[in-house]
Amino acid sequence: MVKHTVMFKLHGSEELRRKIAEDFKSALLALPEKIECLESMEVGINVNPAEDWDVVLTATVPTMKDVAVYAKHPAHVAAAAILGPYKEARACVDYLC
Repeated sequence: MVKHTVMFKLHGSEELRRKIAEDFKSALLALPEKIECLESMEVGINVNPAEDWDVVLTATVPTMKDVAVYAKHPAHVAAAAILGPYKEARACVDYLC
């Protein structure tokens, strides 16, 4: 099993970043019903103003090949587009568990 963990830093006002993060979270949480290999999805929105990152997600898939399937799926591409204009930085770790 692979855990695909990604953090995003957004730009814009705090209110705008929160709205974009909430919209992104809603879209991501709908993905397990749409992407067969996606076993689970967890999304968190930062509540600590002392930290720089706004959103974290952890997707669970069976294999590293499935990470690519998930990433290219049209439903995931549409969800990622929500962040597009607001994404300042992205960090990712994929690990076996």
